[in-house]
Amino acid sequence: MYQDLNQNRASSVNLKDQWNSVLKKLNTEYGNEIFNSWIKNISIRNLEEDVLYFTVPTRFIRDWITSHYLDKIIFFLNQENSQIKRVKINIDNSLTANMLNIDKDPSDQRKINNNTNNSNYIDDWPLDDRFKFDKFVVGPSNELAFASAKRFCSIDVNDFNPLYIYGGVGLGKTHLLHAIGWKLKEDNTANSVLYLSAERFMFQFIKSLRQKDTMSFKQKFRSVDVLILDDIQFMIGKVSTQEEFFHTFNSLLDMNKKVIISGDRSPSELGSFNERMKSRLSGGLVVDIMPADFNLRFSIIKNKYEELVKRNKNSLSLDEEVLSFLARTVTSNVRELEGALNKVYTFSNILGKKIDVELTKSVLKDLLKSNDRRITIDEIQKKVSSYYNIKLDDLISSRRIRTFARPRQVAMYLSKKLTTRSLPEIGRKFGGRDHTTVIHAVKKIDELKEHDSKFDEDVNLITQMITSI
Repeated sequence: MYQDLNQNRASSVNLKDQWNSVLKKLNTEYGNEIFNSWIKNISIRNLEEDVLYFTVPTRFIRDWITSHYLDKIIFFLNQENSQIKRVKINIDNSLTANMLNIDKDPSDQRKINNNTNNSNYIDDWPLDDRFKFDKFVVGPSNELAFASAKRFCSIDVNDFNPLYIYGGVGLGKTHLLHAIGWKLKEDNTANSVLYLSAERFMFQFIKSLRQKDTMSFKQKFRSVDVLILDDIQFMIGKVSTQEEFFHTFNSLLDMNKKVIISGDRSPSELGSFNERMKSRLSGGLVVDIMPADFNLRFSIIKNKYEELVKRNKNSLSLDEEVLSFLARTVTSNVRELEGALNKVYTFSNILGKKIDVELTKSVLKDLLKSNDRRITIDEIQKKVSSYYNIKLDDLISSRRIRTFARPRQVAMYLSKKLTTRSLPEIGRKFGGRDHTTVIHAVKKIDELKEHDSKFDEDVNLITQMITSI
């Protein structure tokens, strides 16, 4: 008995020595970065017959090691111990804090403990409590998106995962994304929910590259039960970010995790976006939100007004005629409509009296003027083409010769300055160009106007021609 115990101890020590030898070979084989990010997370446990048992912190790490490094690990192990034929990797969640290397700060340790203990919300980008399902006003233009969002919160949604919601600015996409997050949180149907914008995803990815800590980044995004990403169009042109999100996206879907994404256009219209990503996005349920009609706008404005009165506990009131006037006049998007209501309501409080339609017109004269005479991108393109004496087809073509390129930049610049269209919308009107092209055009024209007085006069003259139509 005593002899067997000593043999077991010797065997255990010998096994650790063998594993340390294998680790050195793996470090030489793959380099420090891969070794520290992945292989260092493996902890040796015991050998039973011909099976060597390891543990790692998460399933994601186990799957990654199995797919990329296991063959080489077994090869080196066989060189040290021919008895080992197979390797089995188990998961030990208690290793998570050590893997992330944040237990130096007690406050950070508490955060990790909270997330590990089935915390159902990762506070990366706070959910807005104004945006819940019961506060979303439903109409013909958004009822499919609303119903799909609510259905997605149920347990069995594999028939349309991912959910992709698209539409113009200020139509309610973000509201639905927040509502999904809140619903999942309140119902405890997911252990972890992560909501963030595409810009935030990109920022954190770049930060992880600079800090050489991509392991923590991958672990964070690939270990959640639900990922909610807003405004995916901001990844257009960001090749490395798209690639990383593509792998994150695939990893989550492969593990039957829920993914909800919003954009300002359908997946097929994401321009230079990764083709594989567009295909995967289109493989789920794609729903759009259309501009609201008068009845929906009136319902929304009335609902928002009631919230204002309740929140401010104010006895002042606006005539329903005023609300009807706003809904009939401000048609661009719900966000602008809400802004108009807030302005009228504020003036009502300042004056201490009800505001009628005539006074509303006075308060919102600048906004109403722009609504009465909305300049379109088509008008701008025609005027610019005429001024530079080129064909309209050449202005929006892909030809890059200076004769067409500079007028095209001027037209993009004026489209940004004189219309309420978004950068992606402007880009689409110029032959399906990316929003970054529009940004470049605006910066270029601003620079030329500053340093070239003749060019500045030309642009100002074209502007006058357009605004005086």
